[in-house]
Amino acid sequence: MLGIATEIVPIERALADAVTRTIGGIVFTEGRLSGRRVVAGRSGIGKVNTAIAATMVIEHFTPAALFFSGTAGALDPALGPGDVIIASAIAQHDVGLMTPSGLTRRPTRSYLPGGANPLFFPAADELLEAARRVATRVALKPLQAHRAPVVREATIVTGDVFVADTHRRDELRALGAAAVEMEGGAMAQVCWHYKVPCLVVRSITDSADGSASDRYQQFLAGASENAAMLVTAAIVELGAAR
Repeated sequence: MLGIATEIVPIERALADAVTRTIGGIVFTEGRLSGRRVVAGRSGIGKVNTAIAATMVIEHFTPAALFFSGTAGALDPALGPGDVIIASAIAQHDVGLMTPSGLTRRPTRSYLPGGANPLFFPAADELLEAARRVATRVALKPLQAHRAPVVREATIVTGDVFVADTHRRDELRALGAAAVEMEGGAMAQVCWHYKVPCLVVRSITDSADGSASDRYQQFLAGASENAAMLVTAAIVELGAAR
């Protein structure tokens, strides 16, 4: 499991018999969740840091699956702080061909077979099904008065920019995505390469507009807890199903 340091804390705290070690500068906490072995790695911010962390956790711990738990900005105006998005698919929105007319998005390349990866990496069926089953059972923390958070399944897009602009937000919304973040698509690409099932789960902090930076700080802790709540429930569900 991966997440940036400030967003994966609730999962680290949930692990029993936790042991922390640092490999290549990345902090990994290994412990038990309802008896199941779980490793939580602090990915760092952005796609390159996440790709490094994902590679290291796969190479050093050989996980059966990888989750990414954290926060996101809402592209869909119906979403609000504390809502949780289960990524049914995830893409990197800043990869492609830049011309005077704009960016033409293209898939990342796979250097092993030499072909293109999917433009939208699909979620692993088993992980997605587990997340669906627990979505109606988790008691998410309300982050705003008179508004209960919801769980939705949707497409998420990833890029190496923190989106805080309504024009950019709306352009990304046109891709069919509900939320934007900075790491998940990189993990998905690494997992696709290694054939490791993965799932990205995000909770909303902001609306990817001019107030995004302030709202991110305001709702960071609560949103991180909501995402972690669904991820840990899904992991327990997977263990029970085996």
